[in-house]
Amino acid sequence: QVQLVESGGGLVQPGGSLRLSCAASGSIFRINAMGWYRQAPGKQRDLVAVISSGGSPTYADSVKGRFTISRDNAQNTVYLQMNSLKPEDTAVYYCNADVQTFGMSWGYEYWGQGTQVTVSS
Repeated sequence: QVQLVESGGGLVQPGGSLRLSCAASGSIFRINAMGWYRQAPGKQRDLVAVISSGGSPTYADSVKGRFTISRDNAQNTVYLQMNSLKPEDTAVYYCNADVQTFGMSWGYEYWGQGTQVTVSS
């Protein structure tokens, strides 16, 4: 089994910054893509950013130039640096990872429990 544990959410003023972390643990053979999604109240869960196992990032248009995704493969951890935060960035942020466990020939998608990010003055 695999667990994803997020940290780093909180309350920040508009224009501020936060850094989210997500650490994967368990019977991990290989982690493929890792990413962040967010869900605001009454809305669907949307992709924020994803990073391949080789380090290539992809961003939603709404966060390009403000957010940076990175990963530490040795620590099985993915980060999301969020700068110039706006009230519309307020949401629960979820970590996502495509993880291949020992004994399996393919990866499976895992989710973290979510961390609240609130941007408000």
